[in-house]
Amino acid sequence: MVQNMFRTGFLVRASHTLLTWVITLMLFLHNTDLRKCEERGELLLPLLFFLLVVLSVLLYFSVSLMDPGFILTDTAKGVHGSDEEMEVIIPQSSTPRLRRCGYCLLQPMRAKHCQTCKHCVRRFDHHCPWIENCVGERNHRWFIVYLVVQLLALLWALHAALSGISSSDTWELWFKMNGFLLAALGVVGVFSAVVLLLLGCHLYLVSINCTTWEFMSRHRISYLKNCENEENPFDRGVLCNLWDFFCICRTVMWEQVYQKSTSNPIPADSG
Repeated sequence: MVQNMFRTGFLVRASHTLLTWVITLMLFLHNTDLRKCEERGELLLPLLFFLLVVLSVLLYFSVSLMDPGFILTDTAKGVHGSDEEMEVIIPQSSTPRLRRCGYCLLQPMRAKHCQTCKHCVRRFDHHCPWIENCVGERNHRWFIVYLVVQLLALLWALHAALSGISSSDTWELWFKMNGFLLAALGVVGVFSAVVLLLLGCHLYLVSINCTTWEFMSRHRISYLKNCENEENPFDRGVLCNLWDFFCICRTVMWEQVYQKSTSNPIPADSG
């Protein structure tokens, strides 16, 4: 039972939620700007901060529980599946060759098998232990939206915690008075740096239409390692890449995109 709880991500999600609300409660209980606004009857800023935290938690669970673009095993084997699914996995053009996965047999381009989730994921980016889910074609844009909202909430929490630090006559008394806020500052500061780094990296990769997996493992990916001069066959320019990523909600047949941008054949590969 304990292993199942870990496997489903229950403890990770529960810990994230608990930590979020504990820090939020500390900011409202101590003498921070949020608390001072409440005491003066100015409820707009505390309410906005509370709603921002709620939105970040809702986005966290949405991204964590969302289907990232799993490819059904039965569909990949050609046994079952809708016509749309089959069009994605088996393009009409016979020139691009399907990549092969040792677990799911057939695999669309830019998909990868996740050992943790036990599925192939379309436009696989990475498996995120923070959300206990893969980041792929269907939830990648929402993952970035979550990072933006989370960063705003963290920076606001960082400012609020700093505003509550009070002075004292001795170091011992100062640590005693501000101990909880100092702990909150440490946690929020670390998370802010991590989220900022993640957001910057993902926005850069999105702007060049590349995934984390492709960026880190280019030398091992058959359809990329043969491209000359670190060429990215999926890059259409920054504006087009950003528009397609955030505004176009459809499954892309990357075999056809690849075929248009390069004359190199697509060798068979394992995911």
